[in-house]
Amino acid sequence: MMRLKITVIACCLALRLNAAEEVKPADPFFAAYHPLQAPQPAGLLLQKGDRLAICGDSITEQKMYSRIMEDYLTMCTPELKISVRQFGWGGERADGFLKRMTNDCLRFRPTIATTCYGMNDHEYRPYEDRIGEAYQKSSSAIIESFKAHDVRVVMGSPGCIGKVPWWEAGKYQVDDLNLNLCHLRNIGVEIAEQEHVNFADVFWPMLNASQIASQRYGTNYGLTGSDGVHPNWAGHVIMAYAFLKALGLDGEIANFTVDLSARRMTVSKGHKLLSSKNGEYVIRSERYPFCVGCPMGLAANWYPTAGTENITNSDNLRSGMTLIPFNQDLNRFMLTVKNGFAEKYRIFWGDETREFTNEQLAHGVNLAEEFPINPFSRQFALVDAAVSAKQDFETHQVKALFRPPGDKVTIDQVAKQTEAVLDYTERQHAALENVIRTAYAPVTYTLKITPE
Repeated sequence: MMRLKITVIACCLALRLNAAEEVKPADPFFAAYHPLQAPQPAGLLLQKGDRLAICGDSITEQKMYSRIMEDYLTMCTPELKISVRQFGWGGERADGFLKRMTNDCLRFRPTIATTCYGMNDHEYRPYEDRIGEAYQKSSSAIIESFKAHDVRVVMGSPGCIGKVPWWEAGKYQVDDLNLNLCHLRNIGVEIAEQEHVNFADVFWPMLNASQIASQRYGTNYGLTGSDGVHPNWAGHVIMAYAFLKALGLDGEIANFTVDLSARRMTVSKGHKLLSSKNGEYVIRSERYPFCVGCPMGLAANWYPTAGTENITNSDNLRSGMTLIPFNQDLNRFMLTVKNGFAEKYRIFWGDETREFTNEQLAHGVNLAEEFPINPFSRQFALVDAAVSAKQDFETHQVKALFRPPGDKVTIDQVAKQTEAVLDYTERQHAALENVIRTAYAPVTYTLKITPE
């Protein structure tokens, strides 16, 4: 059966040599790449109360894109009540996760999962058929195993590399490796279509962003990290973007409309207008914008360490957002002002203020993009710190507590040992989840509109 599946995939790839490809920039850099058109999500894949498993190799174990995703699901879409666990494991290939997924992942009864393999599977060398066949076989088996346990799946492609990593230096060229990764990405497209699962295209947006960044910010920008493989924050926000889009999220977080002639504001779901007087509107919001600005006085582990200071720094979420339409597609916190009589207006939001023309406000402005620091930033940072602590524990739980000492234990012995510690560690995990729930709270703030 598996040999038949490999043959089917190979035939599909052969038949699709002239199939639709992703739109490529005119830049000659992309001429050698032939990315198949990725399938798009058909609506929201998430369901209320889902338990999301984020699975992958050392890039996932960095706990960066997984942290962005959990922050987003916790604060931007709290009504879905999604719980998240990350299962990253350094150096892993798809077949490695396949061997451990029962012990490490399925025991937690996920209802939906994302996978991100291929970086190690491509062996840091030019493409060979055996590489593609092994990747296809293990990736399909992972999906089938998840399906057998009623788990919906988003298959993620590998990302790209920015330079040949030090452990392969001098052997190959960057394009050799990226063309291999593009090939695995195309195999992933075929697997997703064959298995009827969603697909997260990490490779193509990252490759495009890396070229844009090198032209805009210089060749030393470092989207894919110092080793060319493990991305900085700018790269991880692109990865999170790919997975959140693949989950079918529409990015509509808030929509406020103010009619100045009627002196009336309407707010969308997840927000409540508490009072309005003389152009000041007091609002309580359960849905946060995704925040990238760091207010003064917060702990140093707040992840966009240079959120507003230097967007040419690749270790910066806001910088990554300049390379993709994150705010447009996933972070729309919109204010529209109708029937204005002045040429310009000043918007006060928390401690920050911005000036906009009447035309801009009538068209609608995205407060999340215009106000990197805003009334949600401090609470967002507190929740993020709790998410970070929980994900750190998840790595320790699976890689240390779930592994008995010695190198000759069987998987049955591992399962028996882990069952013995499961209750204890799950109480610890539940306590960390409770910290997140306690940190998250609706935010009340004032939005003020004055004519200039």
